Amino acid sequence: MSEPINHLSDQRLFRTIVEDHACELHYSFDDDIVSFDSVRVPDAVGGRGIAGRLTRHALDWARAQDLSVRPACPYVATWIKRHPDYADRVA
Repeated sequence: MSEPINHLSDQRLFRTIVEDHACELHYSFDDDIVSFDSVRVPDAVGGRGIAGRLTRHALDWARAQDLSVRPACPYVATWIKRHPDYADRVA
């Protein structure tokens, strides 16, 4: 079973804990555009699709909020290119 992803809006991040390791996607705002700045997954739990889960979750949140996205993080930008059904979110 996948670990839950929590939105910590006061810290502007999405977080899941995997085997006691915090995995996070950080974001910021520029007017009405949300910038996905970085995705961090520790090496100890890397290669399990966690970054992709965080990215999808964050993009689903942006869609639900009707926000445009700036994929400042190279991982997020590449992920969106591989999942064109999210391209409509890109500012």
